Amino acid sequence: MKKGMLEYCVLAVLTKGDSYGYQIIKDVSACVHISESTLYPILRRLEKESCLETYSVAHNGRLRKYYRITAAGKQAIRDFLRDWEQVMNIYHLIEEADLE
Repeated sequence: MKKGMLEYCVLAVLTKGDSYGYQIIKDVSACVHISESTLYPILRRLEKESCLETYSVAHNGRLRKYYRITAAGKQAIRDFLRDWEQVMNIYHLIEEADLE
């Protein structure tokens, strides 16, 4: 389940502003570990799904790829949060189970 949430963590980080790979890793890692080998396929998938867009900026003599969340990416977060409410309701039902 944690694996599926990484996409939403990446999108949430990008709601705070455009960013690049290394910075996204640092920001997401504040709550859950993520490696480069995990991040970049997620970024490609989110771009393919039109949840984010990319552009390049020169930095120290080379191009740095930046990622920007789109309206579709923000809607994906809204959908996730709506679905998460149902998950939490199920969690609370299970949590209240009499296990004795």
